[in-house]
Amino acid sequence: MIRYVLRRLLQLIPVFFGTTFLIYVLVWAVPGDPFAGKCGQTACPAAYVAQMTEKFHLNDNLFVQYVKYLGSLFTGEWGETFNGTSVGELIATSYPITLRLAVVAVVIEAVIGLAAGVLTGLRGKGFLDNLVLVSTTFLISLPVFVTAIVLQLVLGTNGLGLIEASVSDNPSVGELIVPGIALGSLSMAYVARLSRTSIAENRRADYVRTAIAKGQPTRRVVGVHLLRNSVIPVLTFLGTDLGALMGGAIVTEGVFNINGLGGLIFRGIQNRESATVVGVVVLLVLVYLLMSLIVDLLYAVLDPRIRYD
Repeated sequence: MIRYVLRRLLQLIPVFFGTTFLIYVLVWAVPGDPFAGKCGQTACPAAYVAQMTEKFHLNDNLFVQYVKYLGSLFTGEWGETFNGTSVGELIATSYPITLRLAVVAVVIEAVIGLAAGVLTGLRGKGFLDNLVLVSTTFLISLPVFVTAIVLQLVLGTNGLGLIEASVSDNPSVGELIVPGIALGSLSMAYVARLSRTSIAENRRADYVRTAIAKGQPTRRVVGVHLLRNSVIPVLTFLGTDLGALMGGAIVTEGVFNINGLGGLIFRGIQNRESATVVGVVVLLVLVYLLMSLIVDLLYAVLDPRIRYD
C-alpha cells in the first residue's frame, strides 16, 4: 500500500508541470495588450508599462517566465496581480466559498442520486423506475445555467420568495443549498443512473444469492454485500466530481453572485492575469489528483479483494 501511494504521488509531478505549463501557454497566447484598461479610459504611461514589464518579466520568453513563476511558487509566493494584490490572498478568500459550494453539491447529488438509484435498482421496472429515468433524462438535457436560472426565478424574490437572488459575501451552508442543487443537478442524474445500473446487475451476482441462501436478513444482504460492491463505480464518479465541480462552478457562481474561484478565474482570464489563472489551476489540479488517490485507496476498504502492491 505504501509503495502504491508513493508511486501515485510521484505521478503528480509530471501532471503538475504539464498542466501548469499548458495553462501558462494558453494565458500567455491570448492576443491583446496586457495593460489595456489598467489605467482607466486612457493608455497607460510608458513609465508604468516599463516598470510592470520588468516586474513581471514580460520581456523574457515564455519558458523563462514559467520557470521564474515556478520558483516563486515553490517558495510559497503565488504571485500578484498588476494592481499589486496578492494572488495567495485572493485564493484564500475565494477557495473556502467554492469548496463549500462543491461539497454541498456533492452531498446533495450523492444522497439523492444514490437513494433514487438504489430504490429503482432494487425494485426493478415500475412507476418509480420510469419516473427516475424520465427525471434524470430531463436533468441531463438541461444545461447547468438553465437549471440555476430557473431555480433562482422560481425560488427567489420574483417567485416564491424562499431565497435571495444573490448570496452574501461569505455565504453559509444554508445559502448554498439551492446553488448546490443547481451545480450538482447534472451529476445527480448520472449518479442515480449509475447506481441503478450497478445495483440491478449485482442483484443477480453469485455472492448475493449465496448470502440469501445462508438466511442472512435482507438489510444485511443489501447494506453489506450488495451496496458495498455496487457503490464502487459511483464512488469513483463522486470523488473526481468534487474537483470538476470546483473548476466548473463559474456559471453557477455567476448566476447567484458567489465570490468564489469561478469568478476569480473568469476575471483572471479577462484581465490577462496569468499568475491568478495559473495559481487557481494549480490548486484545482492538486485537489483533483488528491481526490483520485483517496478514491483508489477507498476501493480496498469497500472490496477486500482489492489489494495494492
